Amino acid sequence: MQIAYYPGCTIKVSAPEHEIAALAVMRVLGLDLHEMREWNCCGVVHSLATDNLIRHMAPVRVFARLQQQGEREVVTLCDMCFNTLARANQVARRQPEQMDAIKATSGDELNYDGSAEVLHLLQILRDRVGMAAIKARVRQPLHNLRVYPYYGCKLLRPTEVGLDDPEVPTVLGDLMAALGATVVEGNLQTRCCGAYHVVNRENLVAERVAATVAQARANGANAIVLSCPLCHFNLATRQSNPDHALPVLYYTQLMGLAFGLPPATLGLPDATALFEEALPTAHHAQAVPMCTKGER
Repeated sequence: MQIAYYPGCTIKVSAPEHEIAALAVMRVLGLDLHEMREWNCCGVVHSLATDNLIRHMAPVRVFARLQQQGEREVVTLCDMCFNTLARANQVARRQPEQMDAIKATSGDELNYDGSAEVLHLLQILRDRVGMAAIKARVRQPLHNLRVYPYYGCKLLRPTEVGLDDPEVPTVLGDLMAALGATVVEGNLQTRCCGAYHVVNRENLVAERVAATVAQARANGANAIVLSCPLCHFNLATRQSNPDHALPVLYYTQLMGLAFGLPPATLGLPDATALFEEALPTAHHAQAVPMCTKGER
């Protein structure tokens, strides 16, 4: 299976380990993510103003380039890119007059008809590969890992573009279960981490991170797993005690470890130290158990 891949700016700059791990595990699963030949920033935040067409030009340009390259589907790893592109695609489909205006403004360069599909990698894993196929690839089940899946907001909201139930999502938990981990849950899994407020309201972000980490620990987690680079930054860098921080990992990295890939190929050169608490004996291949979910 081949599919066009849109990396976006954040993945390349702030989360290269997520991309490295994703490409590695996709190869194991027989999928080829080929990076778009030409791409630009997605625009980061979807504009809610109906007449602010300039804010739609960046994501529309991504789709126009995709269409020009003869592709109809594109996958992304970044939650914010996924959200921004998916919502811009809705504008393209529902408001063709705005697309005509963008096309005219760009001198016909941005000619896009709304026919493309943008997918998050989690959708590919869940809906096309399937959890059974992922489970079959496991060589080192993560039996000793008790993981707290953190979804944040951009994967799930608004519901018209979200990839799972906005209140009770399961995709990350199901994926971790397929890898042999035990899943623990809590009602803060879907709360915003504070996002870009870390720039000017660091106390707000620190409070949210503290509450989320405390809940994960109280429910027995020894690691947090997520998909969003901004959530990763906040949760990994704003814990109050860096010497005893709860590990924060991308789901792609845990997939790679469970598949038996070398940590260095997953952006984890110091995996032994990182997983000393979370994965004390994760290298004993056994049958993969079903997860046990904690109460919400």
